[in-house]
Amino acid sequence: MGEVLQLGDFCFLVYDEKTMAFTDEARIHLESGKGGDGVVRWLRTKQSAWGGPSGGDGGRGGDVVLVGVRDLAALSQFRFEKKFKAENGEAGKGELKHGSNGADIVLKIPVGTLVRVVETGEEHEITAEDERFVLFRGGYGGLGNARFKSSTNQNPYQQTVGKKGKGGDIEMVLKIIADAGLIGLPNAGKSSLLNALTRAKSKIGDYPFTTLEPNLGEFYGRILADIPGLIEGASSGRGLGIKFLRHVERTGILLHLVSASTDDPIAAYREVHKEIEAFGHGLPEKREIVVLSKTDLLTPKEVEAKKKLLAKETGREVLTVSIADDAALKTFSDRLTAIFAEKK
Repeated sequence: MGEVLQLGDFCFLVYDEKTMAFTDEARIHLESGKGGDGVVRWLRTKQSAWGGPSGGDGGRGGDVVLVGVRDLAALSQFRFEKKFKAENGEAGKGELKHGSNGADIVLKIPVGTLVRVVETGEEHEITAEDERFVLFRGGYGGLGNARFKSSTNQNPYQQTVGKKGKGGDIEMVLKIIADAGLIGLPNAGKSSLLNALTRAKSKIGDYPFTTLEPNLGEFYGRILADIPGLIEGASSGRGLGIKFLRHVERTGILLHLVSASTDDPIAAYREVHKEIEAFGHGLPEKREIVVLSKTDLLTPKEVEAKKKLLAKETGREVLTVSIADDAALKTFSDRLTAIFAEKK
């Protein structure tokens, strides 16, 4: 198992890559419980060995309930176990006793998960912590023979069986909800910046796709998501693009990192932004701030030139940062704090 990382009210499980991977989608089979059968019973007393009908009703089957939790690793419980069933209701008893209801099965789902019933196409999105949603209701219990007694039928032998539960295959897709998402080409410095601003533990390396899963960190109560590097064709599924763009979709602000070490910062910006435009789903309308990273690799004059070039090309605010320069990192951190305050 990995290390549990507590970030304020958030709790994340940071998996060791050799054991288990972060799971952001799953397909499982769920079933609610069957209702218990009603029964035929007769009242027996000292005075009468053969009294009136006293068969009780069956209990209701348990529901399938989904509950939102702030644990992005929650879908990992479905990596190996694929079938879940609520408890059946108990059959009725004599002396008009009702059978016990079946226990619900409660599944914890990460906030930001879209749940889709495969057969019907019905969809529900878990958007808040502790949100409860009954996906499949349990079957009603059957009726005991006491229910059928009437003036013309004093000793009924009728009873009904409990109703079957409902269920089916469901697909779950997690779309991370974060206050800001760090995007950019591979090796733009996203993981390094996340680690510097928070105490996250993103892997860092000078090769494409060092980050294979979204990493999270807390920045003064705000959640930052390091989204793995995009490549040309990501919006049409090349590489791991669609999966990564799906996570960016749920972020409040996009921090678009462009490495100062690149010879053509405009081309680097355009390559990623083209994929954002192609993906759609509201991403192009999000607030986007350009961040010129790794500025310690250039002279101040060169940094200023590239900053002006990006500002002119994009029409957006351009910030500069270097994790190797404490003053530059502090300036960037202060500005990011102010940007979050603007959104309140």
